[in-house]
Amino acid sequence: MAAASGETVEDISEIPHPERRRTSSFYIVLFFVVLPLWSVIPLSWFFVTYTLHTGLLSSFKWRGRALFVAALCEVFFSIHHHRLVRHISGPSPIGPGNLAEVQAAFTRVLKSGLANLPEDGFDEESLDVDRPGSPAESIVALQSDDARAIDFRNCMRTWFQKAPWSAIRTQEVYAWLYWDIFNTALPPLESIPRAHRAALDEALDLLQKRSGSIISPGSNTAVSPILLTLDKVNVKWRPLFWYILVTSMNWILKKWLERSYCARFGSYNGLDYCVRVPKTWDPVTGPRPILFLHGLGLGLTQYKIFITHLLHTLPDRPILVPLQPHISQEFFHPQFLKPLNRYEATACLAGLMRELGWVPRKDNYSTDSESEVETPTSLTTSARTGVVVLSHSNGSYVHAWLLKAHPEMAVRSCFVDPVTFCSWEGDVCYNFLYSRCATGLELIMRYFVGTELGVANTIQRHFDWTSNSLWYEEIPNARDPQKTMFVLGGNDAIVKAERVHRYLSSHGVRKGLHLDPDGIHGQALITGGPMHNEILQWLQDS
Repeated sequence: MAAASGETVEDISEIPHPERRRTSSFYIVLFFVVLPLWSVIPLSWFFVTYTLHTGLLSSFKWRGRALFVAALCEVFFSIHHHRLVRHISGPSPIGPGNLAEVQAAFTRVLKSGLANLPEDGFDEESLDVDRPGSPAESIVALQSDDARAIDFRNCMRTWFQKAPWSAIRTQEVYAWLYWDIFNTALPPLESIPRAHRAALDEALDLLQKRSGSIISPGSNTAVSPILLTLDKVNVKWRPLFWYILVTSMNWILKKWLERSYCARFGSYNGLDYCVRVPKTWDPVTGPRPILFLHGLGLGLTQYKIFITHLLHTLPDRPILVPLQPHISQEFFHPQFLKPLNRYEATACLAGLMRELGWVPRKDNYSTDSESEVETPTSLTTSARTGVVVLSHSNGSYVHAWLLKAHPEMAVRSCFVDPVTFCSWEGDVCYNFLYSRCATGLELIMRYFVGTELGVANTIQRHFDWTSNSLWYEEIPNARDPQKTMFVLGGNDAIVKAERVHRYLSSHGVRKGLHLDPDGIHGQALITGGPMHNEILQWLQDS
């Protein structure tokens, strides 16, 4: 709300962003983990070049020759890796989005947090409006000292590398808006098509009203906007043996899950998956299946403990885990650099769950064009159709896609460390890819995940913010704690938990919203933690 007369409100959007000092853990990880792995390729080049130049190869015994062959493989792989980096460094293949959809989403962004709300939000049991945190009225110009305007400016400057708001100029804002709307670089203003220029000017006008400020004309080259799918792809090399190790570990885990938990692996229209259906499970009387959507990292290897704990703790229910090679460092997989988009992924998930008999064959929300087949005998009209969806981190994007396309399929939803909420504020993008690493954990996430080839390709060339952003009203039964659960970590280095918590609570989400003040990203999935037990208990209640 606006400041009272005579009251001074600190404009936090003008406070320079402090440079974070690097901790001892950063240097420990840098010198003992990252650099040894990173140096494999330059050392391989040196060894191969030196050996061939000096003619020492003929004098090597079998160990020396084996080392030379391994180094030569690394040299050839580094050349191939470089070619792939150049391949993905071109324009984003997803193209511009639907203008009407983007404009509607942008309006939602501007309205979020615009309503005057009580300090403690709302109680979902007494709330009589659907979207208290996103008012339906038109956007009006706020005063510069309005707390809502200051908060918005401080939030939006994240897209400009956290520069003071007054340092941002219209040229950089135009560049950011043009990318935001059309997913392409800003051409000279005089050459912009009339319809595009109208959309651009309207967006700037709304942005200035919401921020309570007039953005100064001109350009400030010291302030660079974040243009995620246009900026240079940030990929750090890693050796061939790393990818061989990851692929081998995932293959071994697949065999172990098949043997120990009767899991089955398959592929549905290009979507790989792992599924376990207990032989005693009855679709009519049994508990609903669980769909687990994992995040960035190493795939099964990274989530092995959590997945096996699920299989062991919930032996009476089916569990489906779609495998995503493009974010799992599965370099040798044919889909490694070909991530499924929103429509392909939801069509595959819906089709797979229909084939498994977990959801009806026909529904009112279907967007895929798969041919009709007869309903399996395991699915009857009295079956408890629908699934429980559990997503972690980047998996919440796929979770969002499913809710947008097939909300009736997700009977219950649990979001853990979700990146889909408030992604329009830029914190996830900035923290994961653009900020200066200061701790060992941040460096691990940046080098081993964020700058890996497949992950970089997915995030920096296939990111669609309108598809990936999930809004409160798109979550079925969001205020019902029995049907929807949100788990956040107060010390999450990627998700700005306080902003997500504020967004959800402003819409009346209270009892289903869990914030661990000391939790870090992924901690809720670690066995034995308080939030881990809460999640398991919530799943068992289905």
